[in-house]
Amino acid sequence: MLNAAPSKIASDWLAGFSRALKENPHAAVDGFFLEDSYWRDLLAFTWNITTMEGRAAIAGMLETTLATTSPSDWRISGEPTAEDDVVEAWFSFETAVAKCEGILRLRNGRCWTMFTAIKELKAYPEKKGATRPLGVRHKADPNRETWSEKRRRQQAEFGISRQPECLIIGGGQGGIALGARLKQLDVPTLIVEQNERAGDSWRRRYRSLVLHDPVWYDHLPYIPFPEHWPVFTPKDKMGDWLEMYVKVMELDYWTSTRCVSASYDADERLWTVELDRSGERITVRPKQLVFATGAYGPAREVDLPGMDRFAGEVLHSSRYSDGSRFRGKNCVVIGAASSAHDVAVDLWEAGANVTMIQRSPTTVVRSSTLMEIGFDTYSEQAIERGISVDKADMITASMPFALVPAGQKALYDRIREKDRDFYRRLGETGFLLDFGHDETGLLMKAYRTGSGYYIDVGASDLIMDGKIRVKSGSGIRSLKENGILMEDGEEIPADVVIACIGYHSMHETVAQVVSREVADRVGPCWGLGSGTRGDPGPWRGELRNMWKPTAQEALWFHGGNLALSRYYSKFVALQVKARVAGLDTPVYPPPAG
Repeated sequence: MLNAAPSKIASDWLAGFSRALKENPHAAVDGFFLEDSYWRDLLAFTWNITTMEGRAAIAGMLETTLATTSPSDWRISGEPTAEDDVVEAWFSFETAVAKCEGILRLRNGRCWTMFTAIKELKAYPEKKGATRPLGVRHKADPNRETWSEKRRRQQAEFGISRQPECLIIGGGQGGIALGARLKQLDVPTLIVEQNERAGDSWRRRYRSLVLHDPVWYDHLPYIPFPEHWPVFTPKDKMGDWLEMYVKVMELDYWTSTRCVSASYDADERLWTVELDRSGERITVRPKQLVFATGAYGPAREVDLPGMDRFAGEVLHSSRYSDGSRFRGKNCVVIGAASSAHDVAVDLWEAGANVTMIQRSPTTVVRSSTLMEIGFDTYSEQAIERGISVDKADMITASMPFALVPAGQKALYDRIREKDRDFYRRLGETGFLLDFGHDETGLLMKAYRTGSGYYIDVGASDLIMDGKIRVKSGSGIRSLKENGILMEDGEEIPADVVIACIGYHSMHETVAQVVSREVADRVGPCWGLGSGTRGDPGPWRGELRNMWKPTAQEALWFHGGNLALSRYYSKFVALQVKARVAGLDTPVYPPPAG
């Protein structure tokens, strides 16, 4: 039971902490933070995306950063709330160069979690609202250049006589969202995409693909989906939306363009990047280089014993588009995560005989159940409660990764109880189920490895009805002329094998474009260092290399699903803007390398 109103508890804490911080950071932390406390910072203090765990780490960060940060004008914003013994309050403050915001959570009058993030750079705010550009000169002018004429001229010059300050490799949702953010910060940015049209990264995937996440979770920056947009977006509709977005946001976007090579000159602080644009070689020299090729890098190549004697076709899921040519054929899908399920359904719908080879257990959750109890901050009901997508993003970002598993375990305990019969029936087919090594379910698998899960949108019913066969519990020994020989001796007939076996880390794309040396120095992307299979330690507390400074100066990684791309594009853009503008950006802690 709280002994005072949440607003007074939060206001008193923030005022006391800000005063103490001016005198002695160690004393401020000891007096105002729990021993088991967390501070997650997005650029405001550290010019990094990092989480300090425990008083000693928090005090060490403040001792290093306070002199350059100079935080001031701490204010509670909105009305603090209380649930059980936790008081939650939103607040604002300023640093020497930025306006910032945050969320704090107090237990027994002391801070349990602290979240701080830059909202905007004081010297470089986005021009919007009352400061939006006029767009026209109301004056007769015989040398008038219309908007379309100016746009054509700028497009013809860009990358040729006028260099970009930032080059984004990859024009999918991540590159597009980041390009839009940089556009609003007046950073001349070129996005290069190897496909023929913006949105083709979605259009070229298998024909039945529909987003598994709901519309409230998937908005792009600045232009949300309209209210009539379907809850789950078909892939081609998503592709058309991205193409529209590129045009409306006036992004400099080169299609049919491949990045051949890139090298960095540390003395000039410039990249030299060779591009192949529809067969024409063009060299650009940006200050900052961003890899936005998705959450992952190149596809894992299929390598099975006996491939030389297999009479059928073997392809990676990245090259699968449609099952119509496999009607009546024996199709084997290797893998049992999202792509494998979707491909298996598409093949079954096309009239193929489908077997799924499951190599390891999969976390499955029904879409309807996840919508009902797993998206409480991204839903129509959340909007009615006043939780906009921006507010939902802040709430999600404010919880340190170390504390997320406990909430996810509780959620998946509810899910398993609610869908107990579904899981019993699915398990009876031989399908191997798990919920992660610590029973925390899909989200933690997504953060830790980006693999091993499926949101059920229909495949599980086909499996339970025997229409898609699952083979589990035995490895593949080799391919034979007309089938796959399993280690337990079973031979599965196969005319085609689709390997849904995932992708390498995005740093492998750096190895291809920049160098093996730079890729190894930077290290893998994604994963928390949780120590689970596929996510080796040590513990990082944040996703490796994503959206923050790397061991290679002026090289960035941006990606993830639509929600992550939307939110973290803001922070990649702010970091790039600060550097091209010449602001001092001391990174704490310095990138490993």
